[in-house]
Amino acid sequence: MEKRRYRLFMALMCQLLALVLAPAGATAQVGRGAPHVAAELVAGPATRPGGETTIAIHMTPEKGWHGYWSNPGDAGLGMQLDWTLPEGAKAGTPRYPVPQTLVVSGLMNHVYESDYAVLVPFTVPADAAPGTRVPVHLRAQWLACTEQICVPEHADLAVEVPVAATAATDRDPRFAEWQRRLPAPLDAVGTFSLDDRTVRLAIPLPATTPLDAPHVFVGEDKLIDYAGAQQFAWKGDMLIVTLPRVKLDPRGSDSLTGVLRLNGAGDGIAFSAGPGTVPAGATPIADDGTAPELPSLPLLVLAALAGGLLLNIMPCVFPILSLKALSLARAGESESHARIEGLAYAAGVILACLILGGVLLALRAGGEQVGWAFQLQEPLVVVGLLFLASAITANLLGLFEFAVPGFAAGNSPSSFTRGAFATGLLAAFVATPCTGPFMASAMGAALLLPVVPAMSLFAALGLGIALPFLAVAFVPALRKRLPRPGRWMVIFRHWMALPMGLTALALAWLTWKVGGTGFALVALAGLLLVLSALLVAGMAQRRGKSAAPAALIAAAFAVLALVLLPKQTPPAASTGSLLAAKPFSEKALAKARATGKPVFVWMTADWCLTCKVNEQVAIEREDTRAAFEKAGVVVLRGDWTRRDPEITRYLTAQGAAGVPLYVWYAGGSGKAQQLPQVLTPELLAGKAGV
Repeated sequence: MEKRRYRLFMALMCQLLALVLAPAGATAQVGRGAPHVAAELVAGPATRPGGETTIAIHMTPEKGWHGYWSNPGDAGLGMQLDWTLPEGAKAGTPRYPVPQTLVVSGLMNHVYESDYAVLVPFTVPADAAPGTRVPVHLRAQWLACTEQICVPEHADLAVEVPVAATAATDRDPRFAEWQRRLPAPLDAVGTFSLDDRTVRLAIPLPATTPLDAPHVFVGEDKLIDYAGAQQFAWKGDMLIVTLPRVKLDPRGSDSLTGVLRLNGAGDGIAFSAGPGTVPAGATPIADDGTAPELPSLPLLVLAALAGGLLLNIMPCVFPILSLKALSLARAGESESHARIEGLAYAAGVILACLILGGVLLALRAGGEQVGWAFQLQEPLVVVGLLFLASAITANLLGLFEFAVPGFAAGNSPSSFTRGAFATGLLAAFVATPCTGPFMASAMGAALLLPVVPAMSLFAALGLGIALPFLAVAFVPALRKRLPRPGRWMVIFRHWMALPMGLTALALAWLTWKVGGTGFALVALAGLLLVLSALLVAGMAQRRGKSAAPAALIAAAFAVLALVLLPKQTPPAASTGSLLAAKPFSEKALAKARATGKPVFVWMTADWCLTCKVNEQVAIEREDTRAAFEKAGVVVLRGDWTRRDPEITRYLTAQGAAGVPLYVWYAGGSGKAQQLPQVLTPELLAGKAGV
């Protein structure tokens, strides 16, 4: 807020200086010598009476000085023109070339640091005689600035526009270059929408248009935060731009005009837009202005399949291996039971992945900024998983008996089917928060593809997770290697309560992280009531009585606890890091890259065990810190534990669906380079050049 007030104060001071002190300043300046931004009025080719030609206001800044676009940005002053014309003559709306951005102390200005020309359409009087010249006088005022000081300047300019019987084609050769620098007018009108935080703009533009570091310059003042990060995405032949609103005294608008800079060479288009619907579900573009390049669909399907297969050995999946181990052991009882369990388990896993993928795509189509593992960003879902993991732990310990997925079912084929199917559902739901090798590219592509191919990738992921179980179910040689059922299964079941109990403890910690202390205490109190009711149910079972009443009470306690949970108040984010990491934001990334130093972007979440392993093994280490300090690396850490639209947009722009994600920007104008999802200290030190 204070920074914005400072920006407005600076802009006001510049305007007051230009308007109040300009005459005195100009006189004194003439005594001192030439202006810092010299002005020249240049006439275009001759035109017939009543015809239109062009007059150029050619501005030449000294080295280190700059002039301003019509909307100067956070500070500065646009040029002011006062024409003196003969009767019947008319000067039109000035057309400015595509400006540059200049950020000084967090203030963004729209400037020109080399010579430029403002072209003004000029209509000569209809009664002008051919062979004569129309005198044009202009008093122009502008602000000339360096990064430290500003000086108001002005000039009285004059030129004569020739009148001919027919329009001429010969003109000052500089006009061709001045005309080229103007933004090309867009013949189609776009749409825009406003909310409290953003301006969303849809510009009709062919998707084949090359973009390189695009930027939108808005003509209306007090509408957007000029220094804020701008997001670009394609929706067919529509460029969707998301601009941050100005926070202090924001204004609405019935129209929006501006310039879209297409590349660093200064090419651009001039556009206008009216209020309307801006499409959702667009594909974000990468740092270089292009949509992420996607491999072919068959390769993506193979990547999803391999990613799902590798999830079975990833750290984030280990807690549910106990569920699979018990089902795999029983699979040796008979061939028919093994195949039933294998198919049912695979169906459960694939269905869960399809449901999660479908919900994810539907939310994104509705404009929500969500990514893979979005379910673990919801505190109520985390509490529900805490209750479930704790109940499974109690069941594995034998505190009560219940047909919990796949390991307490009866002996009928139908009970095998139900248990294995439920195990598959649960396994996929808990196993998919973290992304592993191969999976990252496939899930990232799924967010950018049409619905049908995207859903095929989610199905392939589920099939990959289920492949080991299917192999045992359908390959007799593998089944023969399994030990025969016996007393050992009871002991094994009790031991499997250990990893599931650790999972419950991790979920309890995550409940505190995503909801805060009060939220976690209420959840744990509800959990204690649920476990007490399940213990009573187990005691009734051992006495040969029905456990249904106690089980219903346990379910009622669980529902009541979820309903009575207080508002989430996450604990303050921990800032302790050996690497002195700064919180990630789009603005922080732009500022870091502008320094010319290497930048390491580190995306993590408290529920991602792969992330935590990488942090302990490769990131939060003294040797990594020393290497980064020596190379001057700027570290930005994004915490995706709770939903964060800004982080989600960045993940999608990098073609990633979830965390972990590690991106390296070399010094200078280095492009984004994704690092492997399994890091080593040597890799990070090597990137730092140590």
